[in-house]
Amino acid sequence: MNKFFNVAGPCNSNDHYMIPVIERNRGILSLIDQKHYFVIHAARQSGKTTLIQVLTSHFNDNGKYHALYCSLEAASVFTEPERGIPEILAVIRAAVKYSALPKKEDFAKDTDYSQKSTLITTVLKDYCQKLDKPFVIFFDEIDSLADGTLIAFLRQLRDGYITRSSIPFLHSVALVGMRNIRDYKSKIREGRETLGSASPFNIITKVLTINNFSKEDITGIYRQHTHATGQVFEKSAVEKVFVQTDGQPWLVNAIAREIVVELLGEDFSRPITESLVDEAIQNIILRRDTHIDSLIERLKEPRVQKIIEPMILGEENKINILDDDTQFCMNLGLIKATGGEFLPANKIYNEVIVRMLSFNSQFHLESKVINIWADEKGNLDMNGLMKGFQQFWRENSDAWIDRYDYKEAAPHLIMQAFLQRVINNGGWVAREYASGRERIDLCIQYSKKKYPVELKLYYSEKTIPQGLEQLSNYMDTLGEKTAWLLIFDRRTDKTWDEKIFWKTIRRNGKVIHLVGC
Repeated sequence: MNKFFNVAGPCNSNDHYMIPVIERNRGILSLIDQKHYFVIHAARQSGKTTLIQVLTSHFNDNGKYHALYCSLEAASVFTEPERGIPEILAVIRAAVKYSALPKKEDFAKDTDYSQKSTLITTVLKDYCQKLDKPFVIFFDEIDSLADGTLIAFLRQLRDGYITRSSIPFLHSVALVGMRNIRDYKSKIREGRETLGSASPFNIITKVLTINNFSKEDITGIYRQHTHATGQVFEKSAVEKVFVQTDGQPWLVNAIAREIVVELLGEDFSRPITESLVDEAIQNIILRRDTHIDSLIERLKEPRVQKIIEPMILGEENKINILDDDTQFCMNLGLIKATGGEFLPANKIYNEVIVRMLSFNSQFHLESKVINIWADEKGNLDMNGLMKGFQQFWRENSDAWIDRYDYKEAAPHLIMQAFLQRVINNGGWVAREYASGRERIDLCIQYSKKKYPVELKLYYSEKTIPQGLEQLSNYMDTLGEKTAWLLIFDRRTDKTWDEKIFWKTIRRNGKVIHLVGC
């Protein structure tokens, strides 16, 4: 049976196309050889579990260490250590039972459960003394633990580490999750909700993360499919995948699977093209596959909204890189900080964030807005569309804004839902977040024509001059001579007659329509 692109759970080399994970993470081997305790953190579905399961098999197969993979997710139910610590031990015991470790029957044998403060330390010390090789454990989903259980568990590992020179204990430990250990949430004391300096576990040597795929990695994994089936990924298609995903592993696999299985029906004679990549991405977004659905659910969380909303509006000054909520969004793999800006982690997330936050409006607009501005011949009356939106906004803005949790960004989201409703079957909208510049740039592509649009909230007298300059620069990057600057004026002391206006400005061979709302 041919291998396939995996989008559900850890990868294995027997069934799935995959990049050699140990070769990509060689530094971990030396950490283990040097007896270190360390952290691996990365976003969900980025390859953490695949990595540590491969490492477990690697060490057990080459005979240097005994290794165990253990997911702690099942022990996350109890936050109080009196119940949580025995549950963690039960999870470890189950992992040992179904492993290839020797002397499994001796693990946690005759355990005194009354000594909960030393329970895990004692059991692991007893077991390590019976083994003929050093023992390594990879604890997955460590950040599913919380509060007292988390602290007690870390302290017991630390106690075993400190005394291991005289009493055998775990040779090396990896704590694996989405967050760096300093960011684990736990109510250690009133007014402090993170581990801070990680004092319960200040023995960690290194904090590692798992990088996204490089373009070479993507080429390599797709080439495996070509070798197996003869089906070619065109160079432009690989480039498109890299640009759109930024190498996020699940997305890289999901796009390839969508094309190979769903769009081409496993007809390996057909090459994989850039246009097929575009179609696959749209299908994945609209179908709301599990990965995308998980991202959408996160957008509903207040701490995520706190970061995403100013990012949509380009209000970079409202996002603090040291804020725990910012780190939370970065650890989720939802956003990235690059070049002094905060942006969605990749272009697909860029699209998902706005599309899904405005999806409900787009749905209801189907019955509210009759599309008289775009036709099947590729014609788009952009001036008419903008004037139609002005009228819609004047009549409906207050009621529609009330539907949004993201009320500050609601004008931007409603406008984009309106655009999506109009061009849904004949074009698409490219979005660029302009972090720190209080705007969002859109490029509407309908038929073979481009229509640059900039959205801004009115803040001061500088808003319009700044917007004109910014949009002019954006037009240069697109090579377009006509564009639209949409200004949302939310001042309560202004009438609709003052807010709704239309001005056409011509300068340096460019035409910019200034649209007031």
